[in-house]
Amino acid sequence: MAIGDRHSAFGALFSAKARAWRVPLGLITVLTPAPAFAQEADGGTGLAAPLSAILPHDLSPWGMFIQADIVVKCVMIGLAFASLVTWTVWLAKGIELLAARRRAQAATRMLERAESLEAARQAVESGWTRRGAVADLMQAAAREQRRSGDLSADGVKERLSIALARIEARAGRSMTRGTGLLATIGATAPFVGLFGTVWGIMNSFIGISQSHTTNLAVVAPGIAEALLATAIGLMAAIPAVIIYNVFARTIAGYRALLSDASGEVLQHVSRDLDRQEQAAAPAAVRSPAIARTHGAG
Repeated sequence: MAIGDRHSAFGALFSAKARAWRVPLGLITVLTPAPAFAQEADGGTGLAAPLSAILPHDLSPWGMFIQADIVVKCVMIGLAFASLVTWTVWLAKGIELLAARRRAQAATRMLERAESLEAARQAVESGWTRRGAVADLMQAAAREQRRSGDLSADGVKERLSIALARIEARAGRSMTRGTGLLATIGATAPFVGLFGTVWGIMNSFIGISQSHTTNLAVVAPGIAEALLATAIGLMAAIPAVIIYNVFARTIAGYRALLSDASGEVLQHVSRDLDRQEQAAAPAAVRSPAIARTHGAG
């Protein structure tokens, strides 16, 4: 074979192999992902920065708080303060309500066991129950009896019922003081957190438009910082709603307990008035006989 024919045969073979490898190499080139570099933000100068230089280094809750916008920071601080107020009210009001219920239960048991209102009042005022609402009920009953000693029994009972109802209402208002703040926090905290989230997501979209990139790795940290505000809002609202509902049920039970004590006080007053009438009845019966005796003499 001539040298020219040999060179032409090798050329044809090399061309055939090159065409055979061209398609797989093209597929490999298309399917191979590009290097993970962010798009350049300097107008196409060809200088691409790695994502590690763009993304925040600390994605913990504290790190996201530090890197958040000033408005989102203010929202988070306000919600954290609201959560602190919630737990403070829970601790203070819980101790107050527990002590008031214990005093009311003990004083009511003393009222049930006593034979007269005066005996019950002395038993209550001699112990640790002297500062409760039930003690106020008994003091009001004793005061009304002193003022109305020469008046009818029906009038005494009517005026005493009004006085006891006012004491019950005052004690109920005292127990509900501060719980309205829990209702306010539970109703508004999620919306305040949502406001922080909307503001943060708006800033994230502004950053997307300025950086000319839609890479999720660049967008996600800003959205995570925004969603942190909603999470803090829910953390403040959920305990506030639960504590408010618990207090509402407990205060309702406390008012029912005061109503029972008020009924016991009225029963004691009614018995005392009946005893006084029975004690005065024989003297009224004897007085006409005595008068007739003196007249005959």
